[in-house]
Amino acid sequence: MTQNKGLKKTLTPFMLWGLGVGYVISGMYFGWNLGLEKGGTGGMAIATLVIMVMYVTFTFSYAELACAIPKAGGVFDYANRAMGKNIGFIAGIAQVVEFILAPPAIAFAIGAYFNAFFPQVPILVSAIAIYFVFTALNVYGVKAAASFEVIVTIFAVGELLLFSGLSLPKFEVANLTRNAFPNGWGGAFAAIPFAIWFFLGIEGIANVAEETKNPQRDISKGFGWAILTLAILCVLIFIAATGIAGWEAIVYKNGISGETSDSPLPLALAKITGSSHLMYHLLITVGLFGLVASFHGLILAAGRSTYEMGRVHNLPALLGKISPRFHTPADALIGNMVIGILALLSGKTAEIIIVSVFGALTLYIISMVSIIILRKREPELPRPFKVAFYPAFPLISLVIATISIIAMFLFNPLLGGIYFSILAIAFLLYKIFKPANT
Repeated sequence: MTQNKGLKKTLTPFMLWGLGVGYVISGMYFGWNLGLEKGGTGGMAIATLVIMVMYVTFTFSYAELACAIPKAGGVFDYANRAMGKNIGFIAGIAQVVEFILAPPAIAFAIGAYFNAFFPQVPILVSAIAIYFVFTALNVYGVKAAASFEVIVTIFAVGELLLFSGLSLPKFEVANLTRNAFPNGWGGAFAAIPFAIWFFLGIEGIANVAEETKNPQRDISKGFGWAILTLAILCVLIFIAATGIAGWEAIVYKNGISGETSDSPLPLALAKITGSSHLMYHLLITVGLFGLVASFHGLILAAGRSTYEMGRVHNLPALLGKISPRFHTPADALIGNMVIGILALLSGKTAEIIIVSVFGALTLYIISMVSIIILRKREPELPRPFKVAFYPAFPLISLVIATISIIAMFLFNPLLGGIYFSILAIAFLLYKIFKPANT
């Protein structure tokens, strides 16, 4: 019989850093370059800098909440305490949407990598296979999962630094300024979801708070080290990749126009070394680590998010059970895998990413409102870590996230409609079927 005996406390600050960077790092390898098509180097740079400010202010604000309320549900638990069960439920569903829908897009990219080396293996076969492998690893145990995550993250970070070292000597300012605003200043707004893709998922650190040895002390360290690492890598990769031959060279497969590419770094490096050089092949091979790190890390975070929603019966209670053998939320992990594979089979990877970003922005908005309410309503709540420059940091993050979600809806009304319909239908079902005594 499966019982709730609690999650095992095994994670250290270094493991939290590995998880935080790992959740996000695939965004450095693919996807962000599509924002250049919308905004050019100028528009994408503006969007990226503004979004970077949002994530820095958000991360330290969110760390305060995670240290004060170290529970696996993350924003669900914070909003529930600050604004009640209804807003808590909406926050929890938004988080689940973000964490469940981001991995299928990454899985497709991993399948494409394998297909490049083994053309006889279809992309979908590889993508589904890795879903089973990494779900099984997460079911086995969080320490093994986190240790693996740290190893692949270190490889992925090292590869990005190597790419920057090879590319920056060839950097030319003229390549950054040429055709910098192809769609005018409005291109910066259209580029927002792709700028967010640079950092999407770092908030997943909060979802392993219950499995951290000393969450009140260590969560803030994990968040701080992770966001610093990611901000540095973001600037390096943006400048190094676009400064070699202009933004078109890393957006389009032919370097001019037409079909877009999900491999900006190999396209950039090929301009320097050619496609037969050892370093070129090393980048492609090790680049797989970046994709695997994010895919695996987001599966881990999604499992905790779904588990917490099931534990309080906001989702089927089965999802809120802990495996008595492995002390992990096995049922939640397997349920997430089923939904992820169904999303993967739709083939709509770009659209899935955008819906995931809608979920992330909803999470950011609700959590920043929560920190402000809790500071006022519960001033005596133990806060081992307090965000600096309060209330400026949460307010800055709140304003940028609100503007971003409005801009995204204006540029993606159909996908925005689908996302908000998911929230509305889930909330309606919650109100109809939620037991009165829970």
